Amino acid sequence: MATKKRFDWILLVILMSYFMILLDNSIIFTGTVKIAQDLQLNQQTLSWVSSAYSLTFGGFLLLGGRAGDLFGRRRVFQIGLVIFGIGSLLVGLSVNAPMIIASRAFQGIGSAILAPTTLAILMDTYEGPARVRAIAYYGAMAGIGASVSLVIGGVFASLLTWRVGFFINVPISMWMYYLSVRHLQKAGGQSGKLDWLGTLSSLFGMSALVYSIVGTWGKLSALILAIVLLAIFVYQEYRTSQPIMPLRLFKNRERIGAYLGRFLYLGSMLGFWFIRSCPRSMIFDILLCKKRV
Repeated sequence: MATKKRFDWILLVILMSYFMILLDNSIIFTGTVKIAQDLQLNQQTLSWVSSAYSLTFGGFLLLGGRAGDLFGRRRVFQIGLVIFGIGSLLVGLSVNAPMIIASRAFQGIGSAILAPTTLAILMDTYEGPARVRAIAYYGAMAGIGASVSLVIGGVFASLLTWRVGFFINVPISMWMYYLSVRHLQKAGGQSGKLDWLGTLSSLFGMSALVYSIVGTWGKLSALILAIVLLAIFVYQEYRTSQPIMPLRLFKNRERIGAYLGRFLYLGSMLGFWFIRSCPRSMIFDILLCKKRV
């Protein structure tokens, strides 16, 4: 069982990493108009600032979790911090549409590594009542962090600049890296091999699925490709001895309920963020598809 000291520092690393992701998403929503004005982005191009992040985050999520199993939680967590920190710096320094879109895609890879790895570290570190408390704090951060980060993002976008919200992730990432070296246990990964067919089919299948939702052309083709690749992925996970996502997880009804609740929560939260942070005229423009931002 974790000691008091380990509980404090390790949980701080986990919660602050989660808060960085929440703050990053809040900056995008609250700073949408300012980003469009500063970089002279039209409606279609602006949508890719968020879509590029969604594509890489959804595509690399399973790979990030499996990499932590094989190569060690701390090592993979630190790699995710470096990628996320560099991505945040590049977004803040962006001067045109291609640069901010590519930087957001790179940043999404870091988030895809951090999200599953932080939860894995939590489960590995705590047991019994300490684990229950840690999960409760993590869940509370979802609500509290989302609310606070919206306020912070709005202040940055209104009084300073939207770039500050991304620049601030850089020192936070560096601090988290330092704390991870000091307090996270250095342990080797599990024995085994990476399921390459499952990894690639899930990576491109999830990317195609996300693109079929947020893309601008060829959406039907992307959807068909996603269905084919994800079917290959499910079959591969069924037959392989070392799956990247064991299908036995879905036999537990409580787990299925938790997955469904999380899915509905995030979908509602992100939609609410967009409506709350965008000017009413901009929402009408996007819905009617007639004007440009």
